[in-house]
Amino acid sequence: MSARIFVSVAAYRDPELIPTLRDCIARARYPEHLRFGICRQYARGEAPLPNLAPSRVRAIDVPWQRSRGACWARARIMRLWDGEPYFFQIDSHHRFVQDWDRVLLEQLERTGADRPILSTYPIGYDPDRPLGPPTPTRLQFDHFTSEGNVIFRYRVLKPRERRGGPIRARFLGAGMLFTLGRFVEDVPYDPELYFLGEELTLAIRAFTHGYSLFHPSEHVLWHQESPHLRRRHWQDHTAAVASAPSGAQRDAASLERVGRFLADPFVGPYGCGTLRTFAEYEAYAGLDFARRTASVATRRGDEPPPPPPLTVGPGIEKTWEQRIRLPRATLPSAALDRSPFWYVGFHDVNGVEIDRQDVTWPELRALLARDDGEVVIERRFTSKREPASWTVWPTDRRRQWLEKLSGPIESTRGAS
Repeated sequence: MSARIFVSVAAYRDPELIPTLRDCIARARYPEHLRFGICRQYARGEAPLPNLAPSRVRAIDVPWQRSRGACWARARIMRLWDGEPYFFQIDSHHRFVQDWDRVLLEQLERTGADRPILSTYPIGYDPDRPLGPPTPTRLQFDHFTSEGNVIFRYRVLKPRERRGGPIRARFLGAGMLFTLGRFVEDVPYDPELYFLGEELTLAIRAFTHGYSLFHPSEHVLWHQESPHLRRRHWQDHTAAVASAPSGAQRDAASLERVGRFLADPFVGPYGCGTLRTFAEYEAYAGLDFARRTASVATRRGDEPPPPPPLTVGPGIEKTWEQRIRLPRATLPSAALDRSPFWYVGFHDVNGVEIDRQDVTWPELRALLARDDGEVVIERRFTSKREPASWTVWPTDRRRQWLEKLSGPIESTRGAS
């Protein structure tokens, strides 16, 4: 079992970045399938990235003064995703178990979910000491903050909890998140968030976009728990330094943004999805954000019940037939030169994807063989929601994204 994995690594002045990358590659079962997206926020004199595998590393170098925090960096890294089937978001200070990629792929399959996420807070390590024993963990509710955020901690999984494979989760950790590659498009990172509230809002947004949250029942990696060994963004970005706004100001604005979302959840690019509701997340997680209470089962750390089935909104399920006409003159020339695939998606009035059927090279070759000055893409799919727009996003022969094309659906045909 192997497939390409996009590994997202946001690093802020971290001396552990290079050891983390080397260990990630060395302990992978299939290192040739790893693709790294790195946002390195650095200061003058700090070590640059080594020549790990130039064809498999996409890096953004940012002087620390221009950094806007971890969420901003993770949002930028998502732009480097190139259609890899799997997405793995980590911090820049980890150590890995042997064959960690095989473990994650097997765990993801064992969930049995259509859109699974594996996540937790990993057990800690000290770079100057031997690694501790492999210890899988889970996330557990701790308390509400005065602003209405939820603080959760990790606890070690008991042996009996591990017997059935991955266990259902209420929360996720941003520093160890493994899921499908399409997560990048479904749940894009909000670059305006700073720190507290990042993981809670991400869990809610993923859940409402149809993702199922799990903790892996096997140990995957360790996380450095010695903050004195690395710089923190807010330590550098202070009012005394020529960096406006400061870390404290960014954090205050972020907390207000999170508070507004929790008080008045919305559907949109950085909001909820439409496959489950915010209220359904509250019921699943055993939380009441308005009253700032948690159920007995949530406080006790019981495994949550199965999530509610996905909904696709009101209406009767129909089979839709769509035709997209693209004049060749509007297409980038690189898109016509043995492109491995074009993204083809249909969206509802809220911009939420309701169907995706990409054009691959064999179909594209047949489409280009027609000599009538246009490329016509025909698709048939089933949905209760009416399609309102289409998007075609070509790639070049190196799988790099080209200009995105989109337009309204002028007429809809329901075949049934």
